[in-house]
Amino acid sequence: MKTQAIKAASGIWIGIFIFCTFLVNAQSAKDFDGNEYKTVKYGLQEWTANNLNVCHFRNGDVIPEAKTKEEWLKCCSEGKPAWCYFDNNPENGNIYGKLYNWYAINDPRGLAPEGWNIPVNNDWMKLVKNLMGVDVAGMKLKSTTGWKSKNGTNNIGFSAVPGGIRNEKGDFKELGAKCQWWSNSEPVEVKKTNTIYSLMLNDFSVEVSYIKVSKDNGLSVRCIKVKN
Repeated sequence: MKTQAIKAASGIWIGIFIFCTFLVNAQSAKDFDGNEYKTVKYGLQEWTANNLNVCHFRNGDVIPEAKTKEEWLKCCSEGKPAWCYFDNNPENGNIYGKLYNWYAINDPRGLAPEGWNIPVNNDWMKLVKNLMGVDVAGMKLKSTTGWKSKNGTNNIGFSAVPGGIRNEKGDFKELGAKCQWWSNSEPVEVKKTNTIYSLMLNDFSVEVSYIKVSKDNGLSVRCIKVKN
């Protein structure tokens, strides 16, 4: 019995050591506007722990704000970058960050802070895999408050908040019930389409969903640190 207890205790301490080795407190990232973002390091990846809230590209050029539905649709139809606040309310930016169309995240002038990238599919997939897969990772990524009915456990400090989306028609949807982030990976298809990948969390689920959406959507953005 004593031997079994020692083995059990040893197993617990080994597990704690592995977890602490995997999850390392990181520092911060700063964008062109001077906004600072908490970051979290998990495994070999380091992520921003807040949604992006910048209105300039990395070179200092202004990213146009679409203050109306018409402005949003015009930018998208012309393939031009744009951002907005949910419901065009700046107070939402303080909590959820900005929503960007795909033309902003893919612009060669750089949306992410210096030393950071917009994640691609493989980056998201590695994070989700490290959190034990799509069936349970959503709960671990979600913040512990702010969701309408099913808050998360925020195991690694990712602090996913339900900032909602702007759909391809320019309508705002799902504040408090959904968060959705861009991936900068275009689907591999025979014909060029207007779709792109994204990662989504829903209020009612503990799962993570990978879905294709129109490039005209307005989604949140997280950044991943460039490896040296």
